Amino acid sequence: GINAEYGGAKYMKRVIKRLHPTFNHKVTRAWHGLKHKIDKQSLVFPIFVSDVKSDKNPINSMPGQFQWGVDRLPELLDPLVSKGLQSVLLFGAITQQGRKDIQGSWADQIEGPVITALTKLKKSYPELLRIADVCLCQYTHHGHCGVFKDHNHDHGSEQPIVTLDNEKSIDRISNIALRYAQAGADVVAPSDMMDGRIGLIKERLREHNLSEIPVMSYSAKYASAMYGPFRDAAFSTPKFGDRRCYQLPPDSKLGIEAIKRDLAEGADFIMIKPAGGYLDVIHAASQLAPNIPLAAYQVSGEYSMLWHGAKAGCYDLRTAVMESLISIRRAGADIIITYYT
Repeated sequence: GINAEYGGAKYMKRVIKRLHPTFNHKVTRAWHGLKHKIDKQSLVFPIFVSDVKSDKNPINSMPGQFQWGVDRLPELLDPLVSKGLQSVLLFGAITQQGRKDIQGSWADQIEGPVITALTKLKKSYPELLRIADVCLCQYTHHGHCGVFKDHNHDHGSEQPIVTLDNEKSIDRISNIALRYAQAGADVVAPSDMMDGRIGLIKERLREHNLSEIPVMSYSAKYASAMYGPFRDAAFSTPKFGDRRCYQLPPDSKLGIEAIKRDLAEGADFIMIKPAGGYLDVIHAASQLAPNIPLAAYQVSGEYSMLWHGAKAGCYDLRTAVMESLISIRRAGADIIITYYT
């Protein structure tokens, strides 16, 4: 099993709520004024960036989606930007042997996929809003989202009992977020679900004169079966155990408490993940913080279900996708992260 050690309250002591980071880019300014329509400003396109610059690898469990090497990103982005794409969310995918370790070193290597992509996109598409996902699971050899505290065995069992060290984990996560901001991220988006990481990230950014960079928190991220295709795409499946001790139980009401925590620590934008099965949480979050732009992530499993249903002749794909997006917006989301962008 995986245990999570919670803490991080000390990083709330210097919270200074800054408004400027939430509207210092034309896209984030638009997020404050969006209503129920589906438009270009409200959509964010997730991209899997390979650590091999020439790659274009199909993702079998996500038909039509690929891992993209940095040198081939124009092949993907040129037509989308010409049609009005305004925001991307970047994930690294480590494909080469020997690059994963216990600390997730390739997450913030200068030659790593996210940092090289940020550098290229900043130069080639300066108007594109660049959101960098911040986590460790794609980069650690164990596939978990933090740094371990200890390794034990329970009464002779061969299954290791491991504990995530919350303080060491958020220290590592905050340093990665800082490196992404320095490399050109317009928004950093921690998805690890450790306690206290928002406050520490905000503090690190202030310490390095980067307080203008906003933080989009994966605040209510549930331990969902819908992440399976993503884990294929990012090579982030845990080698043992699961993430149920740090991602939220699907049947719990903890999502609102997690959102309150992150807002108290200074989160600029909040996110619900997945989207379709959690419309009630999206609505509750929109009522809790009506003045904070709210994102919802239509995740990989939702993408693949819609695709396969249409392939089987159950419905027209475009019609079904638009219905799903409209329902997310109607529930209260201002921003939708979707592979159907």
